[in-house]
Amino acid sequence: MTGPAPLDLASIRRAPKALLHDHLDGGLRPETVLELAAECGYDQLPAQDAESLGAWFRDAADSGSLELYLETFAHTVAVMQTPEGLRRVARECAIDLAADGVVYAEVRFAPEQHLEKGLTLDEVVEHTLAGFREGEAIAAEQGDIIRVTCLLTAMRHAARSREIAELTVRFRDSGVGGFDIAGAEAGFPPTRHLDAFEYLRVNHAHFTIHAGEAFGLPSIHEALAFCGCDRLGHGVRITDDISVPGDIEDAQLGIVADYVRDMRVPLELCPSSNVQTGAVPSLDKHPFDLLARLRFRVTVNTDNRLMSDTTMSQEMLKLVETFGYGWSDLERFTINAMKSAFIPFPDRLKIIDEIIKPRYAVLVG
Repeated sequence: MTGPAPLDLASIRRAPKALLHDHLDGGLRPETVLELAAECGYDQLPAQDAESLGAWFRDAADSGSLELYLETFAHTVAVMQTPEGLRRVARECAIDLAADGVVYAEVRFAPEQHLEKGLTLDEVVEHTLAGFREGEAIAAEQGDIIRVTCLLTAMRHAARSREIAELTVRFRDSGVGGFDIAGAEAGFPPTRHLDAFEYLRVNHAHFTIHAGEAFGLPSIHEALAFCGCDRLGHGVRITDDISVPGDIEDAQLGIVADYVRDMRVPLELCPSSNVQTGAVPSLDKHPFDLLARLRFRVTVNTDNRLMSDTTMSQEMLKLVETFGYGWSDLERFTINAMKSAFIPFPDRLKIIDEIIKPRYAVLVG
């Protein structure tokens, strides 16, 4: 190749990508939802063919409200209550991400939401991890290499966070990389789960917190100052603490924003999802570019591929088209994510040096 590859969807799919924020129950194939629903007798789906069902999820998620957005998950969670369902969804997740050029992914889900058919928490995690390993193997046979790490989520409106934290530590040598809390932010601050975070810190376990998405700066402050999180899930509202009276060089950072940048706290930004939930008004108004130019550790993520009808390649293309990014920018965002992954340092470095940098070098030409 002479010169850089074109910055189009096909070329971006060939680029190696690292994904930190992807929900297992938000990434099912529509046809899988239909087939699993038929197998388990779930008869409340809003559409009966894959195309219509996929469109329903996308349209229902375009509400501008995080609370309404979260309601769509009732259907996906309902078909993920059996060993076969969990394994299939996890297996297909790994295959789909690998086919899109994702070489490292952290996929999160809430085990407490998958107990309706009698599975224990440990069994839920075991079947899901088995599905990821099966998906990795199938992807490798197809020529796509991916490593999937699982994050265990506790629901912030519930009271099982300590139990899920213990589950995270119990399975951390089996493919679970860390812990998360998720769900509606307003009225459910992260400080309700301090017992879980203290347990994780004592056991030197990694954790991220959904913060600064639907709720503002206080959510981010609590996640950092009281809970001690490693990363911020979304974190777009950090801009509440940033003032740009003129040029970018004149930007003024408040104490929280200054801390986040100084400490290189990774921001798990999800452009399409952030627009859907009303966290930002539109893609061109997304603070991704401001934060990138201010040298925050920004990362690109999908959040929920089914609800946003998206992939990592599509998210990157949208950023390219909106903000004019080039290959060097996409490589920087990818390395940002890989540096922030919840796996050992030598493993992170190996993926950066042996996969990400060489493959980007080919694309740049």
